[in-house]
Amino acid sequence: MAKITISEIARRAGVSKTAVSFAFNYPERLSEETLSRILAVADEVGYAPDPVASNLKTRRTGCIGILVPQPLPIMTRNPYLLTFIEGVGEVCHESGMSVMLVPPLKGNLRRAIVRAAVDGFLTLGLETFRGTMVVLQQRGVPFVMVDSDPTPDIPCVNIDDEAGAYAAMAYALRLGHRQIAILGIRSGHHGDYHKYAGTLQRRVAGYARALGEYGLSLDTPGIHLLECECDTAGGYEGMQTLWQSRWHPTAIVAMADVIAIGVMQAARELGLRIPDDLSLIGYDDLEASSLTCPALTTIRQPTVEKGRVAAQLLLRHIEERSLAAEHIVLPVELVERESFRPVDVTS
Repeated sequence: MAKITISEIARRAGVSKTAVSFAFNYPERLSEETLSRILAVADEVGYAPDPVASNLKTRRTGCIGILVPQPLPIMTRNPYLLTFIEGVGEVCHESGMSVMLVPPLKGNLRRAIVRAAVDGFLTLGLETFRGTMVVLQQRGVPFVMVDSDPTPDIPCVNIDDEAGAYAAMAYALRLGHRQIAILGIRSGHHGDYHKYAGTLQRRVAGYARALGEYGLSLDTPGIHLLECECDTAGGYEGMQTLWQSRWHPTAIVAMADVIAIGVMQAARELGLRIPDDLSLIGYDDLEASSLTCPALTTIRQPTVEKGRVAAQLLLRHIEERSLAAEHIVLPVELVERESFRPVDVTS
């Protein structure tokens, strides 16, 4: 059977080839009657436009990519990603764009960048992948960095990570805690916080600033930093590791809510009551954090809004490549719930 062409659809529908093209690419430019007639003919003969050919003509895919540094099975364990995508998705839905998740391709982010058919990228936490930045620039499509160190001439969206970490640690210290464990996100530097970059560096700086106001530091006896995977299993394992040691904190400051939720699971198994035996504070304010028992005290970041802002910024740069690079920082706030209490000085 001969392949149905756009010319044949136009002939059968009694319209121009341009009208058929509009029906599949810019339907808003046609009257409802004309659009319905063209689509009815296309459906009758089983015609569908070739997206590859269409992309070659317009040099647009109608899709933006979210470049993530880890395989999707790992990334999707953290509800933060889904919340961020919610904000991106709202903007793309309004703009008629679609979204593609772009993880490393067989362990290689650079290969994934080259292969992804997108009009631009949002990059998540790529501050330790400087070679990746070079490939993005060579690819020649716009990109916006999220949760990364601001770079000249590249648009960037962050939250005030340092202020949030400072608020969490200052809160713990203000309530009398001096035996504090920080459950940090796995960095690849095995706890050597001097080598941290991006989000981790800013959060550690916030912890250090708060400790310094009390004459303490990250290296003071009684303050311990332990890295773990950024998921509930990581928090669970981190808590088990802490309690198997001779030193036990009175408070845990977690770099992410999913880590804190894992701590809660392990604490229950260990027969510990939160906050009576151990106070706990997270970072993110995921939807689940208000539903835990006890409800989790945490640092709220506007994750959905961050997704919206990043997507809007990217779409502006796709439409106008000459725009100046903006560096946007969104505010955070402390949310007090039931998982944290003053230290028991009688214990």
